[in-house]
Amino acid sequence: MFVARSIAADHKDLIHDVSYDFHGRRMATCSSDQSVKVWDKSENGEWHCTASWKTHSGSVWRVTWAHPEFGQVLASCSFDRTAAVWEEIVGESNDKQRGLSHWIKRTTLVDSRTSVTDVKFAPKHMGLMLTTCSADGVVRIYEAPDVMNLSQWSLQHEISCKLSCSCISWNPSSSRAHPPMFAVGSDDSNVTYGGKVQIYEYNENTRKYGKAETLMTVTDAVHDIAFAPNLGRSFHVLAIATKDVRIFKLVPMRKESTSTGPTKFEVQTVAQFDNHNSQVWRVSWNITSTLLASSGDDGCVRLWKANYMDNWKCTGILKGDGSPLTGSSGQPTAMSTVVGSSVQTSQNALNGMSAGRIGKRAPFAPPLRQLTSPKIYQHPAYY
Repeated sequence: MFVARSIAADHKDLIHDVSYDFHGRRMATCSSDQSVKVWDKSENGEWHCTASWKTHSGSVWRVTWAHPEFGQVLASCSFDRTAAVWEEIVGESNDKQRGLSHWIKRTTLVDSRTSVTDVKFAPKHMGLMLTTCSADGVVRIYEAPDVMNLSQWSLQHEISCKLSCSCISWNPSSSRAHPPMFAVGSDDSNVTYGGKVQIYEYNENTRKYGKAETLMTVTDAVHDIAFAPNLGRSFHVLAIATKDVRIFKLVPMRKESTSTGPTKFEVQTVAQFDNHNSQVWRVSWNITSTLLASSGDDGCVRLWKANYMDNWKCTGILKGDGSPLTGSSGQPTAMSTVVGSSVQTSQNALNGMSAGRIGKRAPFAPPLRQLTSPKIYQHPAYY
């Protein structure tokens, strides 16, 4: 049983991304109308827009929240070749906006020469660090040396991936046994390069990031990528959205005591699903990494779960056109609801704390039907 709420977002163009904050009580949306909107959840469960402002001079592809330990901070990236950091400020007692909040731009990152396609904050145990990836194939990692001064960001690393980058995901593991690591996906159409997903790992000796692995079996355009929360596992789990949904297990191989190179991994394909029968645009994990949500051009959000044998199955389908989806038994598999007239859907991984995703991120894609009304799905048992 799923409960759906529709939001009249009032964006003037396609919504490309939806992101929840750490607690799942706030939400940010971004759009080709060059704006970002912030939404707050009231006590009765309704979502209200508390801020809306123009952020860039081009389509805004992604928006993401920093950990609340660093305050109410957002980052956005755009086709205008920049990324921006925003902070919420509450009006002082002598301010005309007394008690009201507003968002101010703290910095603009202008190092990219092409469209900035994704932006992500690093796990909080690494400090306040921000990562961007661009269509020029470069990943850039910035750090705020003083978390009280978000106008100062220094470029720490610049990593060339050789392929146009479309998405990035940090491994959230805080274990000392796992060096900092991130994965980059590419939607590059150049078929001479095999492997559209690359894994990079930090080397303490060189103090640089080096390529640890390339997933050579992923040869189609990658639209989204997501490491699962680690929860003490010795291996890593990575979900990929391409022409289908894929789940990989990365098992670190024992390193020689004298080895100074990056960790080598045994790469296992855990699951591969083509149930969407179309391009898959977003994948998102719940906080315990027991449930994966994916959305695709079939207008559905599909929920995937593994049993005790580590066999992944589809456990729910949320359809976007309002009609109930019937399985082989003829019974509806889940309550479904309307997601405007678009083929893109949002997803909420049931615990309210993971990020939902909406829409395509493709500057030269064919004309798309607009999505201006996000849809929130929630399971009553979790609220």
